[in-house]
Amino acid sequence: MDPQLTSSGIAHVWTQGDAVIRTVALVLLAMSLATWIIILWKALDQRTQRRQAKACEGFWHSADFAEGLDKLGASEGNPFRSLATEGREAARHILQQDGRTSPQLHDQLDLSDWIERSLRNSLDDFTARAQSGLTVLASIASTAPFVGLFGTVWGIYHALLGISAAGTVGIDQVAGPIGEALIMTALGLLVAIPAVLGYNALVRGNKGIVHRLNRFANDLHAYFVTGARVTAGGDAKVLPLKRG
Repeated sequence: MDPQLTSSGIAHVWTQGDAVIRTVALVLLAMSLATWIIILWKALDQRTQRRQAKACEGFWHSADFAEGLDKLGASEGNPFRSLATEGREAARHILQQDGRTSPQLHDQLDLSDWIERSLRNSLDDFTARAQSGLTVLASIASTAPFVGLFGTVWGIYHALLGISAAGTVGIDQVAGPIGEALIMTALGLLVAIPAVLGYNALVRGNKGIVHRLNRFANDLHAYFVTGARVTAGGDAKVLPLKRG
């Protein structure tokens, strides 16, 4: 499709369209802006998280836990650092419970269960944050074609009314208005297609990051419970966590 013809058709639809057509066009424009903002925002987040995931192996080659945290990075929202700190605080909490005079409900849990619960909560919190915005993309992908179709139907209806009022019917009188109305359907598809592709790509990226987080969480659980990583061997071990 010739871009000049398309742009002129859109301009004509906007100038000749009524309030309904203009509202539909503005809704599609808002959907398109929201789609690209969410895609760029989440894509940048995932790129940062993949870079943070590469630091996990360096964590296990650290001299102690504090050095390992430094290697994970201190950036805000780092899910790998959050897992490590959550596990450390959970271990400290259980190991220090003997000093309390009044028992608490969670005192019935052993070290392994309490750490597993804390790590799982941290993972769930990250998953919820990672999925934010994806519902908007899915909604745009499913509704944008119908919004555009509504604009087309409304435009064709008014085009036919104009032709009927003119009293004469020619191919030029039919093709022009109806062709311009069909542009609304094309705009709906132009909004929906990036939303669908972006949603699928972001979901796939989230699955990869969550997989890395789960693997890191399993290693952390084993470290805090036994003092060694699941795949421990040789230089894969780190020094015991300092108590207190």
